[in-house]
Amino acid sequence: MSSALTDLFPHPIVQAPMAGGPAVPPLAAAVSDAGGLGFLAAGYKTADGMYQEIKQLRGLTGRPFGVNVFMPQPESAETGAVDLYAHQLAGEPGWYETELGDPASGRDDGYDAKLAVLLEDPVPVVSFHFGVPAREVVDSLHRVGTFVLATATTTEEALAVDRSGADAVIAQGVEAGGHQGTHRDLPEQNGAGIGLLSLVAQIREAVALPIIATGGIMRGSQIAAVLAAGARAAQLGTAFLVTPESGAHDLHKQALTDPVFPRTELTRAFSGRPARGLVNRFMREHGPYAPAAYPEVHHLTAPLRKAAAKAKDAQGMALWAGQGHRMARELPAGQLVEVLLAELDVARAALTAGFAAGGDER
Repeated sequence: MSSALTDLFPHPIVQAPMAGGPAVPPLAAAVSDAGGLGFLAAGYKTADGMYQEIKQLRGLTGRPFGVNVFMPQPESAETGAVDLYAHQLAGEPGWYETELGDPASGRDDGYDAKLAVLLEDPVPVVSFHFGVPAREVVDSLHRVGTFVLATATTTEEALAVDRSGADAVIAQGVEAGGHQGTHRDLPEQNGAGIGLLSLVAQIREAVALPIIATGGIMRGSQIAAVLAAGARAAQLGTAFLVTPESGAHDLHKQALTDPVFPRTELTRAFSGRPARGLVNRFMREHGPYAPAAYPEVHHLTAPLRKAAAKAKDAQGMALWAGQGHRMARELPAGQLVEVLLAELDVARAALTAGFAAGGDER
């Protein structure tokens, strides 16, 4: 990673930009102030909503931070499937005393308007999810002094990130909570995700770009593992989800370590795109027949998810979580960064001692 980018965050810890509420300015500020790289999530916000959060974050910290943007999605051919899914969800609105949302509420998530804001009032880092921006977009961000990152879940996607001119690739393993950042949503590839360590190794051999590894990382020893595998930093989401600075719903935070929710699965039930969350009633009942139609399904179920949260019913919420969710620790975000760094130092020392002992035995 270029020294200029490395200098932005002296410690190899990036806070994942969790869209939908958790990645709020206080969380990003706490992580950045602790020497990591805090992130805001522009996904599901208007361009002005994103701008207001950037202003708030700048008032909380003078340290560098990032903003994550969702790529526009291609037109879906699943209109009939979305209508059928709405029919299959017919019992949910009555249960939560609400209505289904409009699946035609928009496909681009305000992409052009958000780019205009980020070019007019640049931030240190911008990352992209669900695809790769055009080369001219990357070049325009570079011209205003912004570093560009993009997610990849396969070697082929990492090659696309490399061709875009981005500064680094975020390697997202299948263990990661929330949405998989696949560039194309192919139903035939359901469940075919690659584990993080294998993915980092494959991407390292395919491209020369610096790698930020993400997916199921909850301890400093795991950060040491991905650094040893060739990553330059680790991106953690679920680990920061339970911090007091996180904007996640209290039920979501509690569910991560609740024995009622012992495991996670990838599902399309809430959004129409594969996303990893805690298995609950909604996922069990509707996941098997949810269509590959994002963001139509996201818009369709949005009122249900909000109503479930208002009713304090975790069984109807999208409880995004990585595979390491049971290892979550309720610590302030800055303190969590310190603990992770201490664990990282211990892991590195143990590795060094192991090598030394092996040498002595020979």
